[in-house]
Amino acid sequence: MPAPIALQLFSVRGECEKDLPGTLQRVAEIGYAAAEPWGYTGETLEWMGTSAKDLRSAFDDAGLACCGFHLATAALMDERIATTIEMNRILGNDFLIISADEPRMSSREGIMELAGILNAAANRLAPEGMWAGYHAHGFDFRTVDGEVAWNILFANTDDAVVMQMDIGNCMQGGGDPMDALRRFPGRARSMHIKEFGQPEGGTIGDGQMDWPVMLDLIKDLHSPKWYVVEEPGPEGLGFDIPARAYQALRKLGL
Repeated sequence: MPAPIALQLFSVRGECEKDLPGTLQRVAEIGYAAAEPWGYTGETLEWMGTSAKDLRSAFDDAGLACCGFHLATAALMDERIATTIEMNRILGNDFLIISADEPRMSSREGIMELAGILNAAANRLAPEGMWAGYHAHGFDFRTVDGEVAWNILFANTDDAVVMQMDIGNCMQGGGDPMDALRRFPGRARSMHIKEFGQPEGGTIGDGQMDWPVMLDLIKDLHSPKWYVVEEPGPEGLGFDIPARAYQALRKLGL
C-alpha cells in the first residue's frame, strides 16, 4: 500500500495567500493525501484569516487530511495550549509541531527549557490523542557545549515527543540525518522530505541525497504516519515543484 504523502503548505504559501480553498484542491489533484499548515500562534481559532471550522471544511471539500500543524513555541505554553488543542481538534489533526526555536536551541539552558516545554505539552496532549513535536532546521545541528543541539534536545525529551526530522534542513546545517535517525529510533512519527544540493528549480532526486537508502532507513527505524514534502517554488508560487516531488517519491516506491 502506498505511503501517505502530505505537503507542507509553506511550499505553496503564495498560492495559499491568493486562494486557500483552491490551493487545497490543487494539492489534492496532484495526489497528496494531506497537508500541513504553518505559522500558528495559539491566539485565536483561525489561520490566515480563516476560522477553524471553515478551514476544516476546505480540507474536507478537497478530500485532504490535516496531517500536522507547525506552531510557535508559545502555542504549546500557558493559556494558549487550550486554544491550540481546540483548533487542532476541529481540524482532526494529531501532530502539533513547533516549527523552530533558534533562541532556545542556541544554549544548553535554552535547550533544556525547550525540552521541558515539549515534555509538558506531550503530557497535556496525550489524553487528546495528540502529539507534541519539534521540526528540524539547520541551526539545530550546531554544536553546543561540545554536543549537537538536536541530540541534546531529544536525549532530554520523552519518547512521546515527535522528532520531525527535515532531511534537507539538517544537511544544510551540516548535520547528519542518518545519524540522528539511528540515534532516536521510533520517534520520527512525521518526517519532512526535502532534497539537498539540487540545482535551481530541482526537487527530490535532483540533488545529493541517496533517497533509496534514506527511505529504507526511515521505514525500518521509524515507520512514520506521514511523509511531508516541503519543496517550494519561488515565493511559494506554482505547483510544478511540489508535483514533481510527489511523482519522484512514487517512482522511488514510497
